[in-house]
Amino acid sequence: MGGFKKKILCIGAGYVGGITMAVIADKCPDYRVALVDIDHEKIDKWNSDNLPIYEPGLDEIVKRRRGKNLFFVKEMGKAIEEADIIFVSVNTPTKMFGAGAGMAADLQYWEKTAREIKKYARSDKVIVEKSTLPVKTADAMERILSAENKKVHFEVISNPEFLAEGSAIRDLEEPDRILIGYKDTPAGKRARDDIVELYAHWVPKKRIITSNIWSSELSKLVANAFLAQRVSSINSITPLCEKTEADISEVARAVGMDSRIGNRFLNASVGFGGSCFKKDILNLVYICRYYGLNEVADYWEGVVRINEYQKERFVARMMDVMFHTLANKRICLFGFAFKANTSDTRESAAIYIAKRLIEEKAALVITDPKALENAKKDLAGDNAKVEYIEDPYLASKGCDAIAIMTEWDIYKELDYEKIYASMRKPAFIFDGRNILDHKRLFEIGFNVYPIGMPGLVHFS
Repeated sequence: MGGFKKKILCIGAGYVGGITMAVIADKCPDYRVALVDIDHEKIDKWNSDNLPIYEPGLDEIVKRRRGKNLFFVKEMGKAIEEADIIFVSVNTPTKMFGAGAGMAADLQYWEKTAREIKKYARSDKVIVEKSTLPVKTADAMERILSAENKKVHFEVISNPEFLAEGSAIRDLEEPDRILIGYKDTPAGKRARDDIVELYAHWVPKKRIITSNIWSSELSKLVANAFLAQRVSSINSITPLCEKTEADISEVARAVGMDSRIGNRFLNASVGFGGSCFKKDILNLVYICRYYGLNEVADYWEGVVRINEYQKERFVARMMDVMFHTLANKRICLFGFAFKANTSDTRESAAIYIAKRLIEEKAALVITDPKALENAKKDLAGDNAKVEYIEDPYLASKGCDAIAIMTEWDIYKELDYEKIYASMRKPAFIFDGRNILDHKRLFEIGFNVYPIGMPGLVHFS
């Protein structure tokens, strides 16, 4: 064992796998932790000073543990053969073809991984589902692993992640709960205990929840569905506030002070993004329809529809107030990451907004402190008139409008008098996150359009 109590491997060195394994290595110096990925360029970045993802606190942990008990490797077969515990953290995007297209999870990468594990394993393994997967996937994985292989025993555990990007390190170091789903067999209980022992290095036992494996898989989908539902619920009220001259921030504050409801996830915005909410809700919708629960499916699908409506409404409002045309108008998006403190742009509202503005023949400028490289990839093929400028002062120079897409703190602290002076007039700000001082911007000279509040305009 080379002095280590256990050898852990994570297949998939993306956001969840990379951050989770870094924290496990930091908290469990008696475990050897390795990550492997078919994308060798990603592994090279993990071994460099320029990590493939940005997350506050991640750089320090990787530098502290890398080469000691945290390793990023390319040899899949050797890594599988050596491991005692294998976390599977591969991409499970929404399927875009065939049966279930647009809703079901695409499990092709997950199945390839299961077959790779089966191919190289020479000893018993505990397999840990870390990716968000449909209910009953563990059963399917076990069937693939066990078929025609009686010499090696695989025990599959469900251990869904509940990370919020921008605070993922803290979420792992001080989790609300760790959920471990297992099969109620002697081997299943031993595997459960292995994973409990791993997390017990730093997580209090009362926060480590064990359940049957199916409940664990479903809990992840339902948790994300509930959070997304809250965002869509508050956003569904924003057009009413704009029509009636109510203020969505005051409504959200009053509603959030009800102890039965609470104030989290009640910030009105241009819409939720990220890799989980939309994908997981659509997966839940697909499962419900599969079992004939169409009313339940309709309910959850409505959460996604409100989110799409909110993004389109944002563009429509820009069109309406900027004299019914955006052609050749220079519009600057402040932020492209789906939320602050991450470089992740997956399902970002900014992608939809940017593509719609390009369709309307606007000249687009994008600025973001961490996500410009991902923005270029997201808009590849759409970028005839797109510029990418990190400095927000240079990005907004000569623009007709600014649209706040991401709630980065830097955007609250800018000198907007300086920005206003450099822009074309009339100058517009569309605050898609309601983070700015709207009254002050109006006094400077901007025409200001928040979410869920009446606009502050200098012309009627």
